[in-house]
Amino acid sequence: MSLKSTHATEGTLPVSKLSIEEQLAIIQSGTDQIVPLDDLRRKLERSLATGEPLRIKLGVDPTAPDLHLGHAVPLRKLRQFQDCGHLVVLIIGDFTALIGDPSGRNTTRPPLSREEIEVNAQTYIDQAFKVLDPTRCELRRNSEWLAPLDFADLLQLTSCFTIARILERDDFSKRYQQHKPISLHEFLYPLAQAYDSTAIAADVELGGTDQLFNLLAGRELMEKRGMEPQVCLTLPLLVGTDGVQKMSKSYGNYVALTDEPADMFGKLMSLPDNLMPSYFRLATPATLDEVAAIETSLSDGSAHPGQMKRSLARDIVSLYHGSSAALSAEEAFDRVFKQRELPTDIAEQTIDWQSTSNDAGLVYIPGLLATVGLAASAGEARRLIDGGGVKMDGAPLKAKMYELPPAEIQGKVVQVGKRKFVKVL
Repeated sequence: MSLKSTHATEGTLPVSKLSIEEQLAIIQSGTDQIVPLDDLRRKLERSLATGEPLRIKLGVDPTAPDLHLGHAVPLRKLRQFQDCGHLVVLIIGDFTALIGDPSGRNTTRPPLSREEIEVNAQTYIDQAFKVLDPTRCELRRNSEWLAPLDFADLLQLTSCFTIARILERDDFSKRYQQHKPISLHEFLYPLAQAYDSTAIAADVELGGTDQLFNLLAGRELMEKRGMEPQVCLTLPLLVGTDGVQKMSKSYGNYVALTDEPADMFGKLMSLPDNLMPSYFRLATPATLDEVAAIETSLSDGSAHPGQMKRSLARDIVSLYHGSSAALSAEEAFDRVFKQRELPTDIAEQTIDWQSTSNDAGLVYIPGLLATVGLAASAGEARRLIDGGGVKMDGAPLKAKMYELPPAEIQGKVVQVGKRKFVKVL
């Protein structure tokens, strides 16, 4: 879908016939907090009575091009709202990305250029509509209403909040106490996000657990402007494949939405068993009853964890790449891990062995691994070799084996870890 803003016509959208209790059960599943729950119930009752869908807001700042399953958690919740008959308003924070959301950070976020923001935004939209129903989505950019504000508008907006109120945020208060710099423009971020809610008249706003302050700021500003305040809904952070830390590229425990199907399948098969229910709940279209049945079958031993994990991996790969790609990924996984065979589609790279060899006629293996893309750097490659993570034609390289003659390498399949292979020619 194009980055251009689109406006859905609410009156043309059919409203779900689900009861209030049925909708609440779906919405509450997997959430952390709903503030206040009574307001959400009243809004749902009004929607059911009038036939007007609620406006469900999610604002995303395109600060990075690569998205992972953790980013998709709020998208799945938005899709549940859509399936309940409501309208999603997806706000691309092309203006707020110039500030940088300080939530959960102990340093100032480096600014991005407008060009970087545009590229990242298009990537996010392309991925978001793998989950969302575009017929029930209004796509907006917050530069529509934030860019035209003049200094008088800004003064009026800042008068609605106090410095003491802003310093209630943990990240700001900790940085202040530790004498770490806080730029004045960072104080304006929650105000800008709150202004987004007034601009689109949000009924509900979604965010991670670290976003509650910003969501409540939107509720507060709407009240001060005489509007019906939004309900704030927070979602848990998805734990990464290590089973310990939240999913993050910096922790190396992520499953990217753009991962190749086989790589995505393999990463999901490495999940600890105890994470499967939360992944089914937060990262797949599984219904409440289906997730409950999965939890029961795992706890009473009637389901085999390995088979259940395969089902999870197939579901997630199918969601982003299609069912046929998921089946092919499972077959590739079996060839490599179950049957101990090499993949059938190993990449090949031709090496200039003469220029790669040193004066002694030996090839520096860590440098070769970095050159063919199996390691980020020679330093990382040395650590992989010393840890037994590098193989040639299935035989592990010994620790400190950093140099070999070209004849012992040429034509062999070099493997790093469980999923990376290159045949060097």
